[in-house]
Amino acid sequence: MKMEIAGFMNVFFFEAFEEEEAALRRYIIPGIECGYSWKTIQELGGFEPPAPVISIRTQSLIPPEWAGKIKAVLTRSTGYDHLAAYRNLTGAKLNYGYLPLYCNRGVAEQAMLLWMALLRKLPVQMRQFAEFKRDGITGREVLAKKLLVVGVGNIGSEIVKIGQGLGMKVQGADPVKKHDFIDYVEFREGAAEADIVVCAMNLTSENNRYFNAERLALLKRGVIFINIARGELSPAPALLEALETGQLSGAGLDVYERETELGPALRGEKKITDPDLKAVLELMKRDDVILTPHNAFNTREAVERKSEQSMQQLEALNTTGSFIWNIP
Repeated sequence: MKMEIAGFMNVFFFEAFEEEEAALRRYIIPGIECGYSWKTIQELGGFEPPAPVISIRTQSLIPPEWAGKIKAVLTRSTGYDHLAAYRNLTGAKLNYGYLPLYCNRGVAEQAMLLWMALLRKLPVQMRQFAEFKRDGITGREVLAKKLLVVGVGNIGSEIVKIGQGLGMKVQGADPVKKHDFIDYVEFREGAAEADIVVCAMNLTSENNRYFNAERLALLKRGVIFINIARGELSPAPALLEALETGQLSGAGLDVYERETELGPALRGEKKITDPDLKAVLELMKRDDVILTPHNAFNTREAVERKSEQSMQQLEALNTTGSFIWNIP
């Protein structure tokens, strides 16, 4: 594709799975020239950017040498730490856009799905159906359980609402206290009492590996831990150890460290040698763990919103020279 940008720009969408590509095509701006692939940048290969504007999700690694060859990057995600890291690495003064509002409810409901399934030992229930066996699958009810949501921004605040609707005793831990319906506490105070802890934090350089062994030890013994934010916030080896010792009674994860390596390895395209990624494989074997493939955002409603908002972002870039939602 040519690099000239006159009128509507050329755009290439990486990591566009089947349903998402179909939705993007429904909202396409007349005259825009688009390309699509379900693969990441590194999986697709090639040495030159396929378009002056590229759109990714969270697993693509943008080559540093592309910084002088592209005009803008749009991440179709609510998190933007990967774009901030690229900007810091290259110093490139590109347009960097993200989608802060499209999947708040979908991700919040996935968090609920995970903690409810773990409370009721759903993986074991499903396996034991073959013998219609009820031994060892007595679960717990959610009513009056204490829920601590760590990070109560757009997604975390939706998780709080869901917990309140279920009759749970909900608290939120966040240095920014912007919601009047949340009972805010310091992390250490909430951690000591919570039955379920949900990580919904934005990833920053300050909170990387936040839920390490030391911080997990602050939780009440037997707590269920959920992470629907970023895998770097809860290293897999620390979670594995906490499960083995009984500090955690269950863990539900939708996000993982180094997903750019984990995804291809799980598909058999490369061998896992890294200890952190090996710990994920060990977590896969456990009945008290539920792992999903970074899919919390993926509802029909959210995919439609994401596709529509992606095209709104591109239209704004074309007409004003800037995205509607730019990363800070």
